[in-house]
Amino acid sequence: MAKMCEVCGKAPVFGNRVSHAHNVSSRRWLPNLQRVRVMVGSAVKRMNVCTRCIRTGKIAKAAR
Repeated sequence: MAKMCEVCGKAPVFGNRVSHAHNVSSRRWLPNLQRVRVMVGSAVKRMNVCTRCIRTGKIAKAAR
């Protein structure tokens, strides 16, 4: 599974972990993804969606 939002395409961002002694190692920030049942047309589909897309209403959650 790619750690990417299927709606907006938000993906991990890479950077550096810097200690107090300025030792540097790589790290990455992951998007907050949720596996959600979504209405796509008239069908129900499971998608990996970031919480920003859920909150702003870019998807229509399917009823259980």
